[in-house]
Amino acid sequence: MTKIKLGMVGGGKDAFIGEVHRMAARLDNRYELVAGALSSDAKRAAVSAMELGISEKRSYASYKEMAKKEGKLKNGIDAVAIVTPNHLHADVATEFLNAGIHVICDKPLTSCLEDAEELAALVKSSGLVFAVTYNYSGYPMVRQAKEMIAKGDIGTVRVVQLEYAQDWLATNIEQDGQKQAAWRTNPEQAGAGGAIGDIGTHAFHLAEFITGLEANSLLADLDAFVGGRSLDDNANILLHYKNGAKGMLWVSQIASGKENGLRIRVYGTKAGIEWAQEDPNYLHFTPLGEPRRMITRSGAGAGELANAASRIPGGHPEGFIEGFANIYRETADLIEAHRDQRELNSLVPNVDDGLRGMRFIDKAVASNHAGSIWQSLDH
Repeated sequence: MTKIKLGMVGGGKDAFIGEVHRMAARLDNRYELVAGALSSDAKRAAVSAMELGISEKRSYASYKEMAKKEGKLKNGIDAVAIVTPNHLHADVATEFLNAGIHVICDKPLTSCLEDAEELAALVKSSGLVFAVTYNYSGYPMVRQAKEMIAKGDIGTVRVVQLEYAQDWLATNIEQDGQKQAAWRTNPEQAGAGGAIGDIGTHAFHLAEFITGLEANSLLADLDAFVGGRSLDDNANILLHYKNGAKGMLWVSQIASGKENGLRIRVYGTKAGIEWAQEDPNYLHFTPLGEPRRMITRSGAGAGELANAASRIPGGHPEGFIEGFANIYRETADLIEAHRDQRELNSLVPNVDDGLRGMRFIDKAVASNHAGSIWQSLDH
């Protein structure tokens, strides 16, 4: 199988998420990183490219130059990974889509809803593959939960409880020049959502992915607890789903003592399920009136979707990188299918999922500004 030629925009030297994308792309040996515009600083971009083994000829000073030249090369890149701050996502993606290049974009999709809507329209007209890295949907036991709910194992979904809590923004580290904090708390780069955009969109997508339900309205109470901060660092959000189910989402980046506490609990008429990202190889299943059960990754009771997303035998931990790599592997399948002009069903989050995430941010901010009143998530 011919490797997919991958380019990257952003993600240069010392960038956390850029290295995560590169590790995910390498894990199944489906991609070869051959080009990049790795920094807006030309010198930094060149140094980063050299360290990654990218030819000097294919290290670019700007993403526009990269898209223009790679789109015309006989052996130009097949796909680009976008790992820049949010405000650049739409422009970068547009350049590469117009050059006929598939896109893998970090979340959230853009920095504002209007850009997301325009980008979604462009993706549809292009016919190209567009993946959004809501990577938690790639975890095996998340897939297990999705399969069990689809089979009716918990009955009709009634309640969805979500939380995503961290503590890394509990103090004003952006004022001390912490790079990752600086752009995530800056509306000009992050957009209108702080914690709700950075991690809240992950939880919002995860609930819809697992349950198969769409939220149709929300009510949000957003706070910026840390002095001098203009974007939210804590949020409490109520959700209504189209089947009548109700949801609650707590998002926080000022929860002292929490590291990466993403957790989902779903309760139906027959049973409940619970999954926590910090203990990802276990899914707890609680049938009504029966003892609590624990289903393990690659263990007895694991289903088809979970086993397809697992790489090693049960009892060996898998987690963040492997889940991320599942998104890359399945995106590679989509790109191969596009080459062969064949249809392929996929669980990869796409531009529509990204658009829903942007609508979630937009309506949460609108709800809060209006005094925490209900907002419709429909078009």
